[in-house]
Amino acid sequence: MNEYEKLGYLHQSFRLFHLKDSRKREFSFHYHDFYKILLFLSGDVTYCIEGKSYALAPYDLVLVNAGEVHRPIIRSDRPYERIILYVSPEFLDSCHSGDCDLGLCFRQAGQKHSGVLRLPSLKNSRLCQTLLALKEADSDADYAGAVYRNALFLEFMVHLNRAALHDSLHFLETGEANEKILAILSYLNGHLTDELSIDALAEKFFTSKYYLMHSFKKETGYTIGNYLAIKRLRFARELILKGMPATRACFECGFQNYSTFFRAYKKHFGVSPGGAGLPGGGKP
Repeated sequence: MNEYEKLGYLHQSFRLFHLKDSRKREFSFHYHDFYKILLFLSGDVTYCIEGKSYALAPYDLVLVNAGEVHRPIIRSDRPYERIILYVSPEFLDSCHSGDCDLGLCFRQAGQKHSGVLRLPSLKNSRLCQTLLALKEADSDADYAGAVYRNALFLEFMVHLNRAALHDSLHFLETGEANEKILAILSYLNGHLTDELSIDALAEKFFTSKYYLMHSFKKETGYTIGNYLAIKRLRFARELILKGMPATRACFECGFQNYSTFFRAYKKHFGVSPGGAGLPGGGKP
């Protein structure tokens, strides 16, 4: 279960980074247990999210849901510059009331099967200007700096969701994709609690076991077994945080043996299923 990484920790409602790599770097597949928003500023970058690849253009917005495996592929030595926001799902849930659902844009990205949003005039929009103001305020030590940063963050999230709702932002179609692997990913995520075998998957999708295993690893960075284990562990954690006993969550999320589940959960999250943990993310 260590063929891909879960990077970093998020102990705040959100964190912002402004990063610029002047040399070409290699990034491995990884995931976070929080939302990630990336504003792409410059570079020659293809962004891969759960089997889909997107050739980024300046001022594209990348939305990565919690638990989605992703990585940038740097195509040349052009500087890779971006602004990144890590966002706590629990914080966005705490802001949910009435018609206010600041996590809607992430669910829309999932429903539209696209992790990249493009707006031709984004550079001059209030959405972008608010994010840049938040970046400047990140080092603000003046009176009520934390309150001001929170206000700017909430304003940014309101603009982002309004733009997504009003179709001001275009969800990009993927430039490169293995359609069979995308179908398998969709099936796995919809059947996490089922008994799933390589043989059964190969038969269902009319392919050989070798092609299935080789292509899945190539497109996602995962083996199928690792992918299922991580998705099931995250699902179990959600059930436990909602109050379900760990023993029941084990079987509800597709594990067949509690001892195996207990060891995997503790290794992955750093705590036992009955404890509380803050899994976490890096900054590519």
